[in-house]
Amino acid sequence: MNNNGMERLNSWFGCLMKDDNKELKINWKRVSTTSLFGLGFVGPVGHYWYEGLDRYIRLKLMLKPNSFRFVATKVAVDGFIFGPLDLLVFFTYMGFSSGKSVPQIKEDVKRDFLPAFVLEGGIWPIVQVANFRFIPVRYQLLYVNFFCLLDSCFLSWVEQQQDAPWKQWLKSLLPLK
Repeated sequence: MNNNGMERLNSWFGCLMKDDNKELKINWKRVSTTSLFGLGFVGPVGHYWYEGLDRYIRLKLMLKPNSFRFVATKVAVDGFIFGPLDLLVFFTYMGFSSGKSVPQIKEDVKRDFLPAFVLEGGIWPIVQVANFRFIPVRYQLLYVNFFCLLDSCFLSWVEQQQDAPWKQWLKSLLPLK
């Protein structure tokens, strides 16, 4: 793999870094930090989230499991409630774990939240349609954990991009201030 390819791989997987010998090494501190996020937040919260979401939609909204409306409602609620919460907690946690101050974390969240939310909005609904349609509730978190591993790499990459031009371009497309 040439240098340009290694740089792209390194920027994609925020847990990887090169040393002066251009050798690919794993940033174990970053790996453990993102792993603790999954263990301490995504695992416990996700467990109760999926079971509670399923119960609420079945019993309160009285939608038939696996119907189009049932799956669509679960995907929408998951995407507009859990998705933003997960991003906010992730970027805040990563900021604190790297020793940043509250004002720095606020700026990072302002910079990274919207681009990550928009880009993930194209992926997670597809993952969740399959999850909510075909996977039994007790295994939904396990199914999602595989994608969370990929998502953690993606979010780590987003965070490392600082004020990349693509973030500015993406924000300029949205009519939000």
